[in-house]
Amino acid sequence: MNTLKKYIFLFLSFLIVFSCVKEPQKEVETTPVPPTNPTNPTNPTNPDTFNPTPYQLAIPTLFAQYILPPVIPSNNPTTVEGVALGRKLFFDPILSGNGTQSCASCHAPQFAFGESTRFSTGIDGIQGNRNAMPLFNMAWNWDNRFFWDGRANGIEAQAFGPVVNPIEMHNTWPTAVASLQANAEYPNLFKAAFGTTNIDSVLVAKAIAQFERTLISGNSRFDQYLNGQISLTAQEIEGFNVFMAENRGDCFHCHGNAANPLWTDNLFHNNGLDATFSDLGLGAVTGNPADNGKFKTPSLRNLAYSAPYMHDGRFATLDEVINHYSEGLQNSPTVDPLLKYLNQGGVQLSVADKAALKAFLLSLSDDSFINNTNFQAP
Repeated sequence: MNTLKKYIFLFLSFLIVFSCVKEPQKEVETTPVPPTNPTNPTNPTNPDTFNPTPYQLAIPTLFAQYILPPVIPSNNPTTVEGVALGRKLFFDPILSGNGTQSCASCHAPQFAFGESTRFSTGIDGIQGNRNAMPLFNMAWNWDNRFFWDGRANGIEAQAFGPVVNPIEMHNTWPTAVASLQANAEYPNLFKAAFGTTNIDSVLVAKAIAQFERTLISGNSRFDQYLNGQISLTAQEIEGFNVFMAENRGDCFHCHGNAANPLWTDNLFHNNGLDATFSDLGLGAVTGNPADNGKFKTPSLRNLAYSAPYMHDGRFATLDEVINHYSEGLQNSPTVDPLLKYLNQGGVQLSVADKAALKAFLLSLSDDSFINNTNFQAP
C-alpha cells in the first residue's frame, strides 16, 4: 500500500493541474435534487404542467474525490423521466430500418456496453471496420469527443448518428420518428420527459444521451481496495507497480493512475499498431496528416468483459494486448512519443511482469456495473 500511496501523492498534483486546464465549458451538474416521485412527473391538478423530476447521478467516491464533476449540457438536464425514456429507446429495435436492431445490439450490458465480436454488423448484413466502444463514464469526457475517431461532438451527437448510418441501423429520421409517434407508449413518455407529444430526432438523441450518462462504473475490486474495503493479491499490487514504472509497463501516460479513476486521458494517440494505415482514425475527421493513425484512448475498466480489444478488435485476448506493448510496437510518422521503447519494439516485459500486469488490469473490472438492473432492458 505504501508504494500505491506514493504514486497517488506524486500524480495528484499533476491531476489537479490537468483538471484545471480541462475545465468544462458546459454547465455541470453538481448537487442535483434527489428524485421525489418518479411515477408522477406532472402536476395532478394541472395535467398540462411540465414538471420532470431531477435525476441524481450515482457518482462514485473516488470520482468525487479526484476529478471534476460530470459534464451535463444546460439544454439537456438529466431527469428521471428522460432517463427512463432513453433506457427504453436504447433497448428498442424500433429505431432501426427494419425493426431488428437496437443500440444494445452492439452495446450490450454483459460486455460493458460493448460487443464480443470484432466488428459490428448492421441490419443489412454489412460489416463495419471498427469494434464498438464500451459505454461507461461518458459524462466525464470533458473534451466531448466520442467514437474511436472523435467524430461526434457530444453524447447527443454520438447517439444521433447510428440510426441513419447505412452500415448500422440504416433508417431515416423521419421514418424513425413516425414509428415512435405511431406507437401507443412513446408520445406519453416524451410528454413526461420533454413536455411534448411531438417527437423529433433531437429529443430522441437527448433521451438516449441522458440514459448513457447514468452508465457509471466505479466499483471494481481496485476501487474497493482504494476505498479500504478489501485487500488485493500481491500479484495485483505488483501489477500496478509494473503499470506505473516507465522502465516496465509504462502505461500511465495515456491511461492515468490511481488518482484518475477514469483510467483514460480521453485523448487520441497512435499507439504503434501499424507502420501504414488502412484506417486514418482521427486524421480522417480533422484532415490533418499529423492525426493519421490516432484513436481515442479507451478506459482500462471492465477489460474482463469487453474483448476483443483496440479500435479494430484485432486482439482477441488481454495477453495479446500486453504482448503488443511489450514487443510488438510498429513505427510510423505519427507514432506517439510517449512510447519511449519504440526502437526496441516495446518495453520487453518479463513473463512474471506480464502476468502481474494482467492481474492488475483485471482488478479494474466491475461486475456490479454489468449486472446493474437499472442498466438492463426495461
